[in-house]
Amino acid sequence: MSDRLLSFEAIENFRDYGGYAGAEGLITRGKLFRSGQHARASDGDLEAIADLGIATVVDLRHHNERMKAPSRRPHDWQGRVLESDLGGVGEAPHIRFLMEEDLTADSGRRYMAKAYFGMPYEAGHISLFKAHFEALAAGQGSSLIHCAAGKDRTGLLAALTHKVLGVADDDMMADYLATNTAIRLEERADQFAGWLHRRTGKRVSADAVVAFFGVEPDFIGHAWRAMAQTHGGVPQYLEQVLGIDAAMTTAIRQRLML
Repeated sequence: MSDRLLSFEAIENFRDYGGYAGAEGLITRGKLFRSGQHARASDGDLEAIADLGIATVVDLRHHNERMKAPSRRPHDWQGRVLESDLGGVGEAPHIRFLMEEDLTADSGRRYMAKAYFGMPYEAGHISLFKAHFEALAAGQGSSLIHCAAGKDRTGLLAALTHKVLGVADDDMMADYLATNTAIRLEERADQFAGWLHRRTGKRVSADAVVAFFGVEPDFIGHAWRAMAQTHGGVPQYLEQVLGIDAAMTTAIRQRLML
């Protein structure tokens, strides 16, 4: 984990999710990045990002999230940002939940179960997931995917990328769960609870914070179950919903594997 987590002054959860063994070799490091939002990025952070040679940024946040916390990008950056406003009117669902409901460990996990079950089929996600894989297949340089915290929407897209590359399930899950280490979840539970209190006026327990602000194996399991129920499994979802056929899979693997 320590060699994957990049240190930034004001960007959370910035990691290289390459380097794992894939179906046809080792995934190249320095080509696949994931993180939280960049709205508070320092000038030093922007210089560090520029040094990574990122050509494509996939911003998975809803329109309202992007308007309230616009991302900072490196000066004279020549890459492109992929965004979508499909189905993104109003507050993001996780913010609505925090404002309207009482967060407990149980309610947080119920929210995550529902969110992950629907996540693969949201119109905005589908459009951005497709664009992400098309960019990878075209070999358009290194890519960065991010949402607000870089854990759920980003976690799902990173896991789907690993699926396309043939990464073993244990490695895929380890990368997904590494968010808890990257954000120092248990160590910073009081800090997250304080942010929530300032935002909503509500006080929550440490268990509730861990359940909502972290990730658990069963969370992404709900996404896999949705794909299985609707399309028969993850491979069928990738092909029938995202259009990733054998030719695109081969192109992506050739461009990202040693």
